[in-house]
Amino acid sequence: MRKNKDGIRSEELYRAILTLKTESECRQFFEDLCSISEIMAMEQRYEVAKRLYNGCIYNKIMEETGASSAIISRVNRSLQYGAGGYEVAFRRLEDKNGSL
Repeated sequence: MRKNKDGIRSEELYRAILTLKTESECRQFFEDLCSISEIMAMEQRYEVAKRLYNGCIYNKIMEETGASSAIISRVNRSLQYGAGGYEVAFRRLEDKNGSL
């Protein structure tokens, strides 16, 4: 478990997210929790991760998302060596929707 600079990590945030039932509730929660630029950054990283997961190349991702090569590289490292969160979400979306 990672900790913040004070050595404390709030697990309650993650439990709160799990209580949300609809896309609308999630959107409302994140709009209250995050700034617009933070939400846009997370949405961009998600799009980059999805494209990398589907085998898209860096140049095409840069062109389609506007993400820098540094962001793409960071997201790629998370996909390759991270905690596996992207993969869990992607697999579940594929199971639910038939594709990502």
